[in-house]
Amino acid sequence: MGELRLKVAVRDGATRISGLRQQGSLKALFPHGAGPALEAVFLNTAGGLTGGDRMRIAAEVGPGARVVISSQAAERAYRARGPVPARVQVTLDVAAGGRVDWLPQETILFDGAALERRLVVDLGTGARALIVESAILGREAMGETVRQLRLSDRWEIRQAGRIVFADALRFGGDAAALMAWPGIGSGARAWAGLIFAGPDTAGFLDPVRALLPSTAGASLVREGILFVRILAQDGFVLRQSLIPVIERLSGAALPKVWRL
Repeated sequence: MGELRLKVAVRDGATRISGLRQQGSLKALFPHGAGPALEAVFLNTAGGLTGGDRMRIAAEVGPGARVVISSQAAERAYRARGPVPARVQVTLDVAAGGRVDWLPQETILFDGAALERRLVVDLGTGARALIVESAILGREAMGETVRQLRLSDRWEIRQAGRIVFADALRFGGDAAALMAWPGIGSGARAWAGLIFAGPDTAGFLDPVRALLPSTAGASLVREGILFVRILAQDGFVLRQSLIPVIERLSGAALPKVWRL
């Protein structure tokens, strides 16, 4: 069980922490950097997720502030011994002119894992958000195959309180077999979803498409919402495709924890 609540605001011309609560197995670190954003790195000291776990992360970004939130390491979803899944709730509230970059590292899904995730982003006028979530089916180098998986992953983006984008991904049963289907994954073992939301996203569509491999696609699903989906054979190849896109959209170097 864990809860992390972070508030940031502009003070003396820089984004600074204005509130912080840490409870249970969720902790936050704040590396020093010279960039325009405050960097926050969270970690789950429990070492992973299993059935019955509850994790909540909430960030409030004040007017004109910017925060980059990443994870210290890849999350791990282990076998659930029972019907109750692990549940992860992420809420990001960005005031007018603010920005959040939500850049956790991959979630590794082990055989028998049961995980429900929900991410809700609420953007004020002129606010921006770069959201990335990626997943890997087991560790290929260890010969792992995910034959049983329960995964529910829901995203919701709101602008001025109105839903402007929603996406839901659900797995049940033999994940390896499902991902082998040509219409689903064509044998991919890793995937990522990326949202760039804000007032100036249209100009990024063609540059992002130029960076993507043939196993990915990008669309301007509506004004102010750019969506990218990437499939890859493993986590390393996924990062090779994903990192240039994140850097193009963020306009800054990735957090050090993301480096290959």
